[in-house]
Amino acid sequence: MSQLHATGTGTERDEHPGRNEPKRILVVEDDPDISRLLDIHLRDCAFEVDVANNGIEGLERACAHDYRLVVLDLMLPGLDGLEVCRRLREHRPDLPVLMLTAKSSELDRVLGLELGADDYLTKPFSILELQARVKAILRRVERATRASALDVERIEFDELAIDIAGRGVWREGMPVELTAREFDLLLYFARHPGRVLSRAQLLDRVWGYGHDGYEHTVNSHINRLRKKIEPDPAKPRFVETVWGVGYRFRES
Repeated sequence: MSQLHATGTGTERDEHPGRNEPKRILVVEDDPDISRLLDIHLRDCAFEVDVANNGIEGLERACAHDYRLVVLDLMLPGLDGLEVCRRLREHRPDLPVLMLTAKSSELDRVLGLELGADDYLTKPFSILELQARVKAILRRVERATRASALDVERIEFDELAIDIAGRGVWREGMPVELTAREFDLLLYFARHPGRVLSRAQLLDRVWGYGHDGYEHTVNSHINRLRKKIEPDPAKPRFVETVWGVGYRFRES
């Protein structure tokens, strides 16, 4: 395969992005063959694509422009994908991240999810699965945005408060910093108190797809969520485990 790759033409961050403008995706990948493959097939889905070939450039672009999604490779020169994800979560907690990892790096995948990646794909991956994952993430974000525009509800459970319209969470009056996926997961739980939800149901309702074998993604996000909202994560008061079935949000 030739060594061509897309460089992108990132412009200054839009002040007022229009709803009908094409969705812009940033690909951070140093392998020119893979980056070109991603560029071609994401454009086939009517996305605009910019490509950065190292972690430093990728982080700068992601913080400076209005991207809908970042496709982030784990192994990068300059800054690796885990560090890019960590820093990105500090500056753009609402920007979805799809991480690309090697098939054998289970620990790195878990670390990526712990740092706030919304989803991951292992190399080699199928183009159809890549496109499906990207579309599922963006559908989830768009649904959440529409709901926030219409919903002024505030949900409170003892010391935990959720502002749906403002997408804010407080525990004992102190703000809790959640990623976009963590907020959507908490909100889905809070809207269905007392209902036992399986991992497959949560994948379908919160992530937007239901594939066998990805249940550990749910587990990882729930562990992160508990660390942020539970007074004692080892003895959760809000998100309870129903052994052999799934999880349940406590009833007020």
